[in-house]
Amino acid sequence: MTKTQRQHRIGELIEREVISTAAQLVTRLQGEGISATQATVTRDLQELGTIKVRDEHGSRRIVIATVGKMSSAPVDHLRRMMGEWVVSVESSDNLVVVRTPPGCAHVVASALDRSALDGVLGSVAGDDTILVIASEHRGGAVLAKEFRRLAGIAELSVAVEKGQ
Repeated sequence: MTKTQRQHRIGELIEREVISTAAQLVTRLQGEGISATQATVTRDLQELGTIKVRDEHGSRRIVIATVGKMSSAPVDHLRRMMGEWVVSVESSDNLVVVRTPPGCAHVVASALDRSALDGVLGSVAGDDTILVIASEHRGGAVLAKEFRRLAGIAELSVAVEKGQ
């Protein structure tokens, strides 16, 4: 396992579980067959920019400082970015195509990635287009409707674009 892969897994673990020490992470990683020393995990935590906080239940936990997981600010930010930059949204099966003016796709994709919306598996941004992969349980049509709502794009404009 590479350092990047290990750090990604650490990020996933501290996002989903209450983990308060590097030793707990070492044990958790070993349970998944990932070998890492406490010193290595401590360096990983520093490089990831983690801090210790008390969550809403009073438990101490490690979190990544740059991601505000405890508040709704990322969704508000996504709404502002989509309202400002998204010009169209279309879907097919579990894929959603989001169009922006040239040079703006990365801004919207970054806000989308940080929002951690349910049903978004990932996104790829080009210059003016973002491809979003929806989970099977959510589907592209439902996610596209949510994106249109966030962007303030009326459903009628989609029907007109398709010539209906």
